[in-house]
Amino acid sequence: MVSGRRRLVIVVLALVAAATQILLWLTRPRPEPEPFRGPPRSGYALEAFTLHALDDQGKLAMTVSGPRLVRGAEDGSIFVTTPDYVLVDNDGNPWIGTSQSAWVNRDGSTMRLEGDVRMRRTPTPTLKPATIETADLTVHPKARTLATEAPARITQPGSILSGTGLRGDLNTRTMEFLSDVQNTFEPTRKRR
Repeated sequence: MVSGRRRLVIVVLALVAAATQILLWLTRPRPEPEPFRGPPRSGYALEAFTLHALDDQGKLAMTVSGPRLVRGAEDGSIFVTTPDYVLVDNDGNPWIGTSQSAWVNRDGSTMRLEGDVRMRRTPTPTLKPATIETADLTVHPKARTLATEAPARITQPGSILSGTGLRGDLNTRTMEFLSDVQNTFEPTRKRR
């Protein structure tokens, strides 16, 4: 009989424990669902704008204009649709460019140009015109440097230089291709 009584006590204790667990589960407070916040919102948006950025010495480093600019509220970065931009080297020589979009970080030290990037150096009495074409380009306007891992092409009067990956410094007017470099020279006409 002792073993039957033990079984009964064990069964009753198991039922009490299960009932207590179910009661706790039913009466515990429900966690509040996260409030709906929606998609990330912009801090502000501008239509038909022009933005001028200065370097650390107060000289013009770049100008960006376009049909629409959106500044992110979270990180302060700027996204520009179909921008027109002007980058300036140390001597004030402008590189005028376009792309399908641009992203600029909060402090203006990095600008990523994406989609059909074209930059054109305006000729001066001492500088020939030059054009850079690539799919994407990362520019550091304050340092006046640029880079891409994508195929790129530099066109100047009399030559076309192309390759994959490009590093450039607008201050020293140097451009370096990283691989697959090809150069095409146009023949010069002999003067009679």
